[in-house]
This record gives sequence, C-alpha cells and structure tokens, in this order.
Amino acid sequence: MKNGKFLAAAAAFLVAGCTPPPMTEVRAQLEDWLSRFSKGEAHVLYASGLKQYEAGEYADAAENLHAALMHGLPIRERVGAHKHLAFIYCSAELEPACASEFRKALIADPGMELGDAEAGHPAWGPVFRYVKAER
Repeated sequence: MKNGKFLAAAAAFLVAGCTPPPMTEVRAQLEDWLSRFSKGEAHVLYASGLKQYEAGEYADAAENLHAALMHGLPIRERVGAHKHLAFIYCSAELEPACASEFRKALIADPGMELGDAEAGHPAWGPVFRYVKAER
C-alpha cells in the first residue's frame, strides 16, 4: 500500500467499522515511510550544502552537510559530504577536523581520490595526502 493510500485505507476501515490492519503491518509501513522521508531529506540537505559551499557560505554549508549525514546519505553522497566538510575545515585552518573528515570519506570509499585541482590545493591537498598515506 502506498503512503498516502495507507491513511485513506485506515480511515475507511474506521468509517466502515472494519478491523484495522495488524499493528505489525502498520508499524512496518510507517517505518518504511519514515525511512524514505529521511533519505529524501538527506538529499535536500546535501544539495543545499553543496550550493552553499559553492556560494562561499561555509558555515551554512557545514551545518547542512552535517545534517545530511545524520539523515543517512548513500555512500557516494556521504563521501562528497565528508570531502566538502574537510575542505571547509582546512580552509578555516582546522587541520585536525579536516583530517578527520578525510578519514571518514576514505572509510566510506577507500579508493577515493581528489580531482587534480583539489589535490593541488595548498590548504587541503597536503592534509589529504597525509591521511591517505596513513592507510
């Protein structure tokens, strides 16, 4: 049963005096809906964070990227979120936080590499190479 149809069906059961579906079915459908909502929210937060990063709004970008990670991103986006957080922290001269975000990105994708321009950046290029060499 689709999400919106579930509520309509539950209301119809009550109006018709029928027995509602078992709680296990209700709980499973609710958990499925919440899971999909959370993942959709994660993508919205991730996209907002990337736009803010590109606009130079680093504090807002970091907030949205962290929130996206908390909502559960797929691996590719998780790697991107950690990478951009590392860039933000390195730019702010917070090298321990920068290195930590690169480590998290490399845990999610051990083969992760930076693009040529990213790898040559003076703020985060050396930190990434150091973290990569630790592995």
